[in-house]
Amino acid sequence: MSVPHLLDHIVIAGPDLAETVEWFRELTGVTPAPGGSHPTGTANALVALTVDGERRPHYLELIGPDPERAGEELPKTFSINRLKRPTLITYAVHPEGIDQVAERSRAAGVDPGPIEDLSRTTAGGELLQWRLTQARAPRNYGVPFLIDWGTAEQPGLTDLPTIELVSFERIEVSPEPLQKALAALDLGDGVAPVHEGPGSRFVLQLRTEDGREIEI
Repeated sequence: MSVPHLLDHIVIAGPDLAETVEWFRELTGVTPAPGGSHPTGTANALVALTVDGERRPHYLELIGPDPERAGEELPKTFSINRLKRPTLITYAVHPEGIDQVAERSRAAGVDPGPIEDLSRTTAGGELLQWRLTQARAPRNYGVPFLIDWGTAEQPGLTDLPTIELVSFERIEVSPEPLQKALAALDLGDGVAPVHEGPGSRFVLQLRTEDGREIEI
């Protein structure tokens, strides 16, 4: 079992945020807390991830269309406009010096995209700001994006409901191309391990308070 030590958060996206939150509650018994809304027309809900029962700077982000967004068009963020059900899409890591990591990756032939500013308004009305890499299409979701919270408190350490993270890994029919792309980041076991298997997918193992292990 493996938990990448630089894990920031795991993204589960769906075509309807309220339905995605309810899906997670029915699956785990944990109700994600409202996060806030983004300028991109999305909104999220959050669950902190513990490891061996201890809080870490890791969390789950459930994201979907902001019900209060302007217009009816579904946002394209994380391919939400094409999703039919809650889907584990990708993840973020928080290495030291994302500018240097991004530059190193580009030099190795893998462009993580430009570093951009992003924000959301929390449920309490506070503006939360951070920096992240925005990969260009066609995006390889097997490669994590880089995030820097600056002076903001990392959400996984805030007052959120929790669930135990057992392991997080990537499955690929042919692992070598993704392993090569991850090697360009040069983050070692800070990223999710890649194993050979059927399909191209993430495997997330969680454990509930009553000891049930759940795979997403």
